[in-house]
Order: sequence, then structure tokens, then C-alpha cells
Amino acid sequence: MAVVTFVDETTTGERSAARALDIAEERLTVRALIERRVAAETAAHNARTTRGEDRRDPAHQTGPALRAFAGNGLLVLVGDRQVTDPDEEIWLVPGTEVTFLKLVPLVGG
Repeated sequence: MAVVTFVDETTTGERSAARALDIAEERLTVRALIERRVAAETAAHNARTTRGEDRRDPAHQTGPALRAFAGNGLLVLVGDRQVTDPDEEIWLVPGTEVTFLKLVPLVGG
């Protein structure tokens, strides 16, 4: 199992605090990695909301994130290498850092 660290960056140079996510697989496609990230972020958001208000469905949030990736609205860096193919398999070794350079929001607005 690898612990992947996610960092969000923007084109203005803002960088979020790193967040860790346990990934059981050693290899994963970029698409699956984005899906896992969105699912984790959506679950965290939903845990903070009460009585169904503003709760989000990860399946509905994943589509816009993948479209942003396909349209260069979201750049993904694994280590220091940019990945561009959503079906590319990447090796996840302990300590892997994945940077999401967001040109549009991943979840919400």
C-alpha cells in the first residue's frame, strides 16, 4: 500500500497543505487516481455537511474533473513529471506526491 500525497496548486502560485490518501494498488491509471481523489474530497465535504444540505455525489463530481483534465483545465504532476493521458498507468511508491495544478475547481465551484 502506498500513501499518496496530494497537493493543490493554482496558476497564481498558491499551494495547499499536503493531504495523504492511502492507495492499495502499486499501479493505477491517472483516471482512477483522479476518481479516488475526487471521491475522497467529496466524502470529506459530505462529512462536514448536515442533513443532506449541499451533499455531493462523487459520480457527478468526477465527470467535470476528468473533462478539466482532458481540456487542460487541470494539470497533473506525479513527482516532477506531468502526465497527460488519463489511461496511463503510474507507479505509486511510498511518498509519491501528486500535484493538481487547477485552472478550474475540481469539486464545487
